Amino acid sequence: MTSFTTDQVQAIRRSRERVAKLHGELTRYGLVVWTGGNVSERVPGTQHFVIKPSGVDYDDLTPDNMILCDLDGTVVPGSAGSENNPSSDTAAHAYVYRAMPHVGGVVHTHSTYATAWAARNEPIPCHITGMADEFGGEIPVGPFAIIGDDSIGRGIVATLEGHRSRAVLMANHGVFTIGKDARDAVKAAVMCEDVAKTTHIARQGGALVDIPEGKIDALFDRYQNVYGQKPQGGIA
Repeated sequence: MTSFTTDQVQAIRRSRERVAKLHGELTRYGLVVWTGGNVSERVPGTQHFVIKPSGVDYDDLTPDNMILCDLDGTVVPGSAGSENNPSSDTAAHAYVYRAMPHVGGVVHTHSTYATAWAARNEPIPCHITGMADEFGGEIPVGPFAIIGDDSIGRGIVATLEGHRSRAVLMANHGVFTIGKDARDAVKAAVMCEDVAKTTHIARQGGALVDIPEGKIDALFDRYQNVYGQKPQGGIA
């Protein structure tokens, strides 16, 4: 079994706890059905990430059955949960972590409205200020790719590199989101479904009204850099 320092063992435990708990947010917001979807998190201070086991009911997910993988997507032998198969999307998550060092969390869902846009291979256009805040523009469509190897991961990275969106609609498949940690990626998945639904409903009533590009930039900058509370210890 891979040797970890005391600090790394504690970091792994915290990631296990966060990832297990965050799967409950996917069900809370109606982003998944049955055992579909997954959350993973890069373990700070290591070359590993934690992801859910494949095909296990959400009610049965615990910190101890989360699966620890290296950045090649290989399960760490002898670690808690290693007797189970990891999520079928593990190779995709691993590729994202290898290619995008700033990413600390990845989420996958088949949420209804966002996946409907993916089924049409149509980006979600930015016509809502909240979408400008969160995604900085449209949510793009990534290429069609088959589950099982790193093809989906390659498509995620190719689509999101240089793009402000933290969500991508993989063609004919569903949603993948990235974040600074798992919670941030879950938030992006929740917001992606919300804007997908609102934009769909709005379009039924007629043509959508554009937000000027400069206003989108201003909204994104304000939300990312001004909105919310300052970290503890920050300047008041």
